[in-house]
Amino acid sequence: MVAPRILLVEDDDAVRLGVEQALELADLSVAGFAAAEPALAVLRRDGADLLITDVRLPGMDGLALLNAALAVDAGLPVIVMTGHGDIAMAVGAMRDGAYDFIEKPFASDRLITTVNRALEKRRLVAEVGALRQALVQQDGLDAALLGRSAGMMAVKKLIRQVADTGADVLILGETGSGKEMVAHALHQFSKRAPKPFVAINCGAIPDSMVESELFGHEAGAFTGAAKTRIGKLEFADGGTVFLDEIESMPLAAQVKLLRVLQDRRVERLGSNRSIPLDIRFVAATKEDLGALSKQGRFREDLYFRLNVVPLAIPPLRHRRDDIPLLLDHFLLTASDRLGTPPPLLPAAERQALLAHAWPGNVRELRNVADRLALGLPALLTGAAETVGLVAQVEAFERQLISAMLADHQGDVAATADALAIPKKTLYDKLKRFGIEIGSFR
Repeated sequence: MVAPRILLVEDDDAVRLGVEQALELADLSVAGFAAAEPALAVLRRDGADLLITDVRLPGMDGLALLNAALAVDAGLPVIVMTGHGDIAMAVGAMRDGAYDFIEKPFASDRLITTVNRALEKRRLVAEVGALRQALVQQDGLDAALLGRSAGMMAVKKLIRQVADTGADVLILGETGSGKEMVAHALHQFSKRAPKPFVAINCGAIPDSMVESELFGHEAGAFTGAAKTRIGKLEFADGGTVFLDEIESMPLAAQVKLLRVLQDRRVERLGSNRSIPLDIRFVAATKEDLGALSKQGRFREDLYFRLNVVPLAIPPLRHRRDDIPLLLDHFLLTASDRLGTPPPLLPAAERQALLAHAWPGNVRELRNVADRLALGLPALLTGAAETVGLVAQVEAFERQLISAMLADHQGDVAATADALAIPKKTLYDKLKRFGIEIGSFR
């Protein structure tokens, strides 16, 4: 790791020497200058991670140096050192973009604490910038579905296999795990993408309205049907129908849906005319439809008809490798949407988020990111899971191996060389972590 580069500008030799010694004792690399001009030249040539400057200097003063430094690097943290009579000037420097000020004389501990906070902010800002760039460079399915864990790579591999086939898909996953995002991806990366994607929440439509909503009706088909209405299935012709919470559909409507699935034709209520449809069905459930069918709460024949391609989304707690990327992505998008600066989370708070059980899955994580972007507490529910050192090391290994495999398009030999480990060791780790090489090709 490259040591932080600190530039110190102080014309008093004794003070400058004292600050340099305090920083060096704290294992911080510092270059001292007696005037602003040579420090600014170094900043322009080599850059820096932090600038510490006195206000009163010969030639260019500290405030002029502050403005010139921020013109070179707008994100550079600048700490201003002031004498007792310069507090008003220091407050003005804060308004001009200084990170903080320290009034002389100051204790070494106060200096080091302020410097470490400034360097931590610098590091976090750099990470946010790198993440923004990485997200911009994402494309295709990796941009639509973030995640490099073995579980998500398997999901994306299956999507690539079946997206263009037209086969019906049954998505299985807990509440908030991203079932609709997966359904959108199946549509977006198929030949049906230009046609409608129609999402239907089967649990949100009143039982009396399900058939009219799905199949449509002719004028006069029932009381209140003043004119002909095209149903959602007919509207989706050529595209994809997403049936969310399919387990909530009334049994009577399930019978008619089964016929549509089999014949790809629909009849509006009050009509005898059969209308051909070219649609793909993607259903989603958080329940075990097989168990529900045995209990008589879901039609077994419909279950078998829907279960052509089952696609299971792992819960967030089973793909912890993806939490850092998702958290940072949601923080950035929330900040952009809400017009707030991205929050810079302390290490302890970030660790608490990574250790959380996330019973609400990705949806809960997104909501927490929104609160953090607004400066509100995370309000995590339930106790955090204990994530020991071994588990954390394994999660890091899994994430690093997956990233290297992706970089080398699944080439095991090249990946092993990049990681500086024997191929046999890499194969052992792939087996232990459940990473499939084919998903990276």
